[in-house]
Amino acid sequence: MTHQVYAFEPPERFVAGTVGAPGERTFFLQARGSGRLVTVALEKVQVALLAEKLDELLVEAHRRFGVELPPADPSPADNEPLETPLDEEFRVGTLGLAFDVDTATVVIEAIAVGEGEAEEEEEEEEDDDEELAADRDRLRVRLTPQAARAFIDRARKVVASGRPPCPLCGQPLDARGHLCPRHNGYRR
Repeated sequence: MTHQVYAFEPPERFVAGTVGAPGERTFFLQARGSGRLVTVALEKVQVALLAEKLDELLVEAHRRFGVELPPADPSPADNEPLETPLDEEFRVGTLGLAFDVDTATVVIEAIAVGEGEAEEEEEEEEDDDEELAADRDRLRVRLTPQAARAFIDRARKVVASGRPPCPLCGQPLDARGHLCPRHNGYRR
């Protein structure tokens, strides 16, 4: 079976977005460019981690290579919804980040979940993981530091726009409250 690499170097648009009501949202990464639209699904925690690690990567690139860091609030933010049709190409298992010094760009790779990966315990060697990952679909996006900053800002807003966290334990609050471990299971 052949694997597909969806490369956007650079994309016209690259955003994180959601579909559904808070508490039942599905998270997506979406890239558009050259008449193509690619959408991949992932978990909320992956979106949050991608934004955090991208931010760290930009700071490190500035520190080590003198890359100009864009201001925290660039031109008008992209608050538009995800584009349709919303056809999920694959579910993301692994996210990779790299900084290309020659072009001063950030490369993001979203690699599909492998067969049975969700149930498997991670007992395999890393060499095996790399060989297996080569046979999976992937989305590759190359961003300027400015585009990466815009992605980070939007991704953080998308993650934060869900259910408010419990002030005691940090778990998301439902409209009916939740069983808070800090209250020994009593509703609040």
